[in-house]
Amino acid sequence: MSAAPEIIDVGDADFYADVLERSHRTPVVVDFWAPWCGPCRQLAPTLERLADEAGGAFVLAKLNIDENPEVARQYGVQSIPLVVAFRDGQPVDQFLGLQPEPVVREFVRKLAPSEADLLVAQAEELAGSGDHETASASLNAALSLEPRHTGALLSMARLLGSRGMIEGALEMLSRVVPGDPADEAEVDRLSAELRMREHGERDEGELRARVASEPDDLDAKLDLGRSLGARGEYEEALELLLEVVRRNADFADQGARKAMLDLFEVLGAGDPLTRRYRSALAQVLFH
Repeated sequence: MSAAPEIIDVGDADFYADVLERSHRTPVVVDFWAPWCGPCRQLAPTLERLADEAGGAFVLAKLNIDENPEVARQYGVQSIPLVVAFRDGQPVDQFLGLQPEPVVREFVRKLAPSEADLLVAQAEELAGSGDHETASASLNAALSLEPRHTGALLSMARLLGSRGMIEGALEMLSRVVPGDPADEAEVDRLSAELRMREHGERDEGELRARVASEPDDLDAKLDLGRSLGARGEYEEALELLLEVVRRNADFADQGARKAMLDLFEVLGAGDPLTRRYRSALAQVLFH
């Protein structure tokens, strides 16, 4: 087999990282094969030659099903050779059995980035350089081609959010079609961050003065907690919000509890503050 970096061996242990995660950056074509399979040995040189020709446009990952039965079982592999293409962590196309080179060539050709993909990549580069207007135009063009393009919707949400257009950003996220767990996690995280930002423009000094002068003003404590969360002062925000929950869990349509859940989403499940305050919240609500 070629030692080219676009041709790799994968197995049960590294399939997630080398195929699913990698396919978010570059399409990955998985060749399910076994040493005893004659058609597999005939197909392999064609796949490897096309991978070499592509020069990194896709990765060919070869998986020996005899040595790696778990992945083969997960994807229901019953006959080989089976070739499956992955993009964005999901299988998007496949073929079974020995196929002539023109068929295989067309199979890998379709993995090339779509016009919408290219527009999103262009938009992200433009946004990174500060050209938000042109980036927005590129994203709108991508969405006119593929209205449910996940990358375009996420990028547009980030762009709108950075410009303070929170409602529009959340509307973009609502259009993302569920499917890929990584995309769903990013939608949840970004939605929580945007909801926090809605409260980031409040006058912190005024809110602190209200809390100091009226310790029982739950509305002021809720607003201050939200505002501090939007500014990244997470521990103080969570402490204030937890106090509101202790006083009245249903206050403002459970606003403090919802704000805490948003902060947990922004911080991530593994953050020490998330673990500490999630436990404290549960104790207040369920004990």
